[in-house]
Amino acid sequence: MRQLLKNDDLGKLIVRLCVGILILFHGINKVIHPGSFDGLGQMLAGVGLPAFLAYGVVLGEVVGPLMAIVGWRARIGGLLMAGNMVVAVLLVHLPQLGTLNERGGWALELQGMYFFAALAVMFLGSGRMAIRPD
Repeated sequence: MRQLLKNDDLGKLIVRLCVGILILFHGINKVIHPGSFDGLGQMLAGVGLPAFLAYGVVLGEVVGPLMAIVGWRARIGGLLMAGNMVVAVLLVHLPQLGTLNERGGWALELQGMYFFAALAVMFLGSGRMAIRPD
């Protein structure tokens, strides 16, 4: 039983699949509804950045998650997802950074969980249960 519970590669797979699949849903939604890129572009333009950078969300919400899910260059996939979450917080959620929700939890707990899970993938790598272990 002890050996069964001590499986780092299975743990890495679970983290990769969890964060990758959950963030990928956001990316698929944006690709299916391309008008969302216009809104992102306007937010970026509002802070003085070129609107075309809105398409960078495809890297952080589609490419990065797919890399993590299949385990091909998972560390880079984790970096892309973590970077995407930093940009999302800075553009959309910054006013909530230090606030709590009505149930007493951090207002950004979902974004925080995505960010820290993506960092875990970046630092841990894919493990052996991957297309290309790193």
